[in-house]
Amino acid sequence: MKKDLDRRRFLKIAGTSMGVGALYTVWPSLGRSAEAAELARRLGAKTGEKPTPFTFAQLSDAHVGFDGPIGTRALERAVATINGLPRRPDLVLFTGDLTHDTEKPGEHAARMSLFREISGRLQVAKVYHVPGEHDAGLDGGELFRSVFGPTSYSFDHRGVHFIALDNVSRAKPEVGAEQRAWLAKDLSRFHATTPIVVFTHRPLFDLRPDWEWFTSDGDEVMNLLAPYENVTVLYGHIHREDHHTIGHAQHFAARSLCFAFPDPDKFEDKKAIPFDKDQPFKNLGLRVIDRTAGSAAETVRVQDVELAMSELSGTEGFDQLLKPATF
Repeated sequence: MKKDLDRRRFLKIAGTSMGVGALYTVWPSLGRSAEAAELARRLGAKTGEKPTPFTFAQLSDAHVGFDGPIGTRALERAVATINGLPRRPDLVLFTGDLTHDTEKPGEHAARMSLFREISGRLQVAKVYHVPGEHDAGLDGGELFRSVFGPTSYSFDHRGVHFIALDNVSRAKPEVGAEQRAWLAKDLSRFHATTPIVVFTHRPLFDLRPDWEWFTSDGDEVMNLLAPYENVTVLYGHIHREDHHTIGHAQHFAARSLCFAFPDPDKFEDKKAIPFDKDQPFKNLGLRVIDRTAGSAAETVRVQDVELAMSELSGTEGFDQLLKPATF
């Protein structure tokens, strides 16, 4: 039993919720067994880096250009909140719908430019993006690629392999055969215990198909990821927090920076939660890490990238504690 526990004391990705989006911390666990050391060595050989502590943030669904009462205020507040953190994230991942689509000539490009201006205030080393359907649905992602670069790609950071997947640029909501072939080749380079973070826009499982909360070939994508024991999928699109465990994969959705949708288990119709002028940022959130020394060694397993979250929201500054919640 002790040997198995030591093997699992390897890596943790943890996050807490506070405001608009999500912030995660990744760190090696406290296990010092020979087997844990060998896992670290193998991972470093594959990625070229040892797994060392770092923090990254997820923001989603800013919908710059959407005709609503929030405008860009939530995005601007999220940027300021991240910049004010005592421990600055290494990375920020935007999981789609950076902008709201429009057919007015030149207007969509202007909205992307405004998004870049605001997000450019982030004081972090790297910012990565994937498109949402409102970024890429009208032109198959052509404008998005001209502004932000490829819609699917991968990179390594401090011993974790990150994969950006595009499930919105095609005629139907799918990753598609070509991208799946690329994903299979990309994954083939890594050992089964490699920590993998996938970030995309739509959920890669059937969360609520009648609300368009699905990816048509999500099962095929997850089959490619199934051999890997340490997978986290981060997505947006649903404008609310959500957590599902499917096989070895943990799936997490972030709140939006624009408006929120209700719990799909409690409502038949997909309608945004009404805006409350007295609580303008209600249901918009940002996750902030609360790392507790010593706890990681007892709770983390290599095969599950566990994210322990505490939900916070706010009426003025995204900083009013409502209730703790641990998954």
